[in-house]
Amino acid sequence: MASTSNSSTENAALAKAGDADMLASMGYAQELKRSFSKFEVMGIAFAIMGLLPSIASTLAFSIPAGPAAMVWGWFIASGCIFVVGLAMSDLSSAMPTAGGLYWWTHHFSTPRYRNPLSFLVGYSNTLGLVGGFCSIDYGFSLMLVSVVVIATDGEFVPTNGIIYCVFLACITSHALIVTLASKVNIMGKLQTVFTVANLLLIAATFIVLPVGRKEQRNSARYVFTETANLTGWPSGWAFFMAWLSPIWTIGGFDSCVHMSEEAKNATLAVPWGILGSIGLCWSLGFLCVIVIASCMSTNLESILNSPFGQPMAQIYYDAVGKKGAIIMMTFLFLTQWLMGISILVASSRQAWAFSRDGALPFSGFFSKVSKRFGHTPIRAVWGCAVLACVLGLLCLIASAAASALFSLCVAGNNLAWFMPIFARVVWGREKFVPGPFYTGRFSIPIAIAACVFLVFSTLLAMLPAGGPNVTAETMNYTVVINFAVWSGALAYYFIDARKWFTGPKMTIDAAQLTEEQERRMIEDQSVDVKKDLVPDLKGVPGGSTISKRGPETGDV
Repeated sequence: MASTSNSSTENAALAKAGDADMLASMGYAQELKRSFSKFEVMGIAFAIMGLLPSIASTLAFSIPAGPAAMVWGWFIASGCIFVVGLAMSDLSSAMPTAGGLYWWTHHFSTPRYRNPLSFLVGYSNTLGLVGGFCSIDYGFSLMLVSVVVIATDGEFVPTNGIIYCVFLACITSHALIVTLASKVNIMGKLQTVFTVANLLLIAATFIVLPVGRKEQRNSARYVFTETANLTGWPSGWAFFMAWLSPIWTIGGFDSCVHMSEEAKNATLAVPWGILGSIGLCWSLGFLCVIVIASCMSTNLESILNSPFGQPMAQIYYDAVGKKGAIIMMTFLFLTQWLMGISILVASSRQAWAFSRDGALPFSGFFSKVSKRFGHTPIRAVWGCAVLACVLGLLCLIASAAASALFSLCVAGNNLAWFMPIFARVVWGREKFVPGPFYTGRFSIPIAIAACVFLVFSTLLAMLPAGGPNVTAETMNYTVVINFAVWSGALAYYFIDARKWFTGPKMTIDAAQLTEEQERRMIEDQSVDVKKDLVPDLKGVPGGSTISKRGPETGDV
């Protein structure tokens, strides 16, 4: 009785009863501290999206199709992403948990496929998030060295080795910051700071570019109707390729799901964070690309082939000269650096949740939560950082190989978003019990539309940006990288993991469960009743009492 009382007291210190009860109904004990407010949950997604730095990093996808494709491609694709956010918000409000994507897949899928599909989604999401972390920090490295190139008037020519060293330093700094911020419990508050920093950078750009180009601004007709095609694709398809900019930029909204177990009032905070972050990027991003298209040179090839190695650096340079470009690019890469902190937090929560369910290598080590560092999974933080350093070795090969980090992020996460929504539509309609946020009778049509867009955007991400006639340098390795991830995960499952992976595990102490929670677990059949339960479930005729491992915590 004493241990149960102590555990209840600890849970009360970590979360309010309503949030802890919701998590317990899904089989998990409250191990992380719920310190994120609704705004901070949205903030972590918006910080990861890092609107202007992300647009700057992906201009090479949108500029080749001309200003009209930049502007309208952003608006249309962002609207489609908002539909995906609506579908995910329905699920996250009903069942908010850090490993939500693979948990929902397992919950809604037919018994025959639930284990392999859940395993696949968990690995695709984990590696996709780490790939996103890599691509953000690699983009930071390119921006930083572009400032040096501008400052030396092009005399400094960075090698792949120099870029990788900057990348390593960036990864290490992020892991240290996350560790220290977790120890003093300010990670949630930092998201507000990061959000404000992004908004200030956008405001500065809205002033600097129009003022700097006041004599050379482009007409509204040029911005909204002028098209181009600097690719080898037909003009219509070049327009779709411009969608890759918003697809990559607005790709961090699932971080709200991974922060579910640290969010207060998660059933509302998580969907609000998803839709708020997408909506903010949709509207502000639309204004950003209009301003950029209005102020950039009409010689699109000169922007794409800038000696600074960054189209945005050239746009700033043309507007405000060398010193102004250095200042603006410095603000840009510093904001991109802040993005890396937030995505490391989100990716570590997914890795921790997947380890808690025993699916990742060394799960016993990475599933531990450190009380010393504010009840956070510090081991998972450093595990993701080390994996990012290994994946980042691709940038030593060639720029085409480095772009695989981008493809791993987009296609890997697209699969992870698609599968639970698809499973809910095909197999799980009757099992779905709406949460406080629910789109009602539009829920299924929204989910179907989301699935269609995710398939289409994945295909886009797999095509070479320059056209169908590729070389080793221009090849898009998305198919290769993601096929290796997906086939490797499934091979691992069918060769070995199928013997021990039975889906999400229960970490809740049986003594803490109410009869209703126990009954719901059995009725949901989200666990293997024969394996996970032993006889004498109180209050359930012919049932069993839950007998699973309790929460594991440990200090680093």
